[in-house]
Amino acid sequence: MIKLIRRISLSQWILIALAAGILLGCLISSGSLSPAAAGNAKQACRLGASAFLHLVKCIIVPLIFSTLVVGIAGHTDDLKAVGRLAFKSIVYFEIVTTLALFVGLGAVNWIRPGDGIVLGGGADAGQKYSQTKVTLEGVVEHLTPQSFFDAAARNDVLQVVIYALFFGLALAQVKGRAKQTVLDFFDGVTQVMFKFTGLVMCFAPIGVGCAIASTVGQNGLGILVNLGKLVLTLYGALAFFVVFVLIPVMWMARIPVRNFFRTVRQPALLAFSTATSEAALPDALRLMEKFGVPKRIVAFVLPTGYSFNLDGSTLYLALASVFVAQAAGIELNLQTQLLMMLTLMLTSKGVAAVPRASLVILSGTLVTFGLPLEGVAVILGVDAFLDMARTSINLVGNCLASAVMARWEGELDDAAAKKPPAEVA
Repeated sequence: MIKLIRRISLSQWILIALAAGILLGCLISSGSLSPAAAGNAKQACRLGASAFLHLVKCIIVPLIFSTLVVGIAGHTDDLKAVGRLAFKSIVYFEIVTTLALFVGLGAVNWIRPGDGIVLGGGADAGQKYSQTKVTLEGVVEHLTPQSFFDAAARNDVLQVVIYALFFGLALAQVKGRAKQTVLDFFDGVTQVMFKFTGLVMCFAPIGVGCAIASTVGQNGLGILVNLGKLVLTLYGALAFFVVFVLIPVMWMARIPVRNFFRTVRQPALLAFSTATSEAALPDALRLMEKFGVPKRIVAFVLPTGYSFNLDGSTLYLALASVFVAQAAGIELNLQTQLLMMLTLMLTSKGVAAVPRASLVILSGTLVTFGLPLEGVAVILGVDAFLDMARTSINLVGNCLASAVMARWEGELDDAAAKKPPAEVA
């Protein structure tokens, strides 16, 4: 029995907890339990969900700050060495991920999968924020931290990111032992926070089960329709992104569309089935070289892309954050949504190696805009299905980025790119 339990993965435990939470929520909402038992169950669920979300909350600042500092200061020399390629890559990454954000924003505002959900967590801060007129003066003031510790205590992720950017740039200008000592320290913090995140995620099944039980108990089984709409909205938005963003990019860069998709099909399927880009990365590197991308370009662009070019993840974050606002009954005006997109654009950089990185980034954004973290636990119930789709698009987007950079550098081997896929593999 113990061996059988150990074989169950975290994702499987989350699905089991989701099913158990739905069952308990049905018992609460249907009146099958006595009033006393239902009250105790509701209180226990609130405590379980709240405890898990508090643990998630305490990860945000140290993880994002340390990863950004190491990412900026630790790779500055490399970026100088590759010069023109690095500049072109970063510009391309930012344009494409910004388009991904807007595709996600458009999809969630059109489909509105969060309408009809009632979250138990309070959203007073978010309600006040949504009613506040966003001005240029207010945005500039919000972007400039006056105290790192004040921003960290309030979990104001945007200010923490701005502080980390300046800190990383300043550290990059320091030479010698002092720089290496500080870099080693923050690299150590990053490694510890990776393990810390892994430990916190061990409690995810409890948080998910409690949150979904509380939500189903409050909303009834109708919540499952909303979660299904969320999954379908993401898959539809990702398909739209591929057809109307990635394929036009291929046409502009004169990359054979059919051969490209057939080349990346195998690693993309591996990324989809395992929900991890790392498993598919070696195969992607090999196949893109066979496709005609020089080794020096693919070896730089693919790993860098996993920090700066997470197309699927950024689209998902835009969609999920507004989904939570809809579920909380908060109508965010366009200015506030654009400010939220700016926050996501900044905070999504540098934490790709973190387990459940999207959860950390989403949590930080919700805290910054006063939205209930309970929405994260509800989304986490179907995150396995969401993760597979966004991970595969991350991989496809980065493979395309390497081919585009090779074309812009004038080094893409057209003969290899036009070979039949059987010869490329």
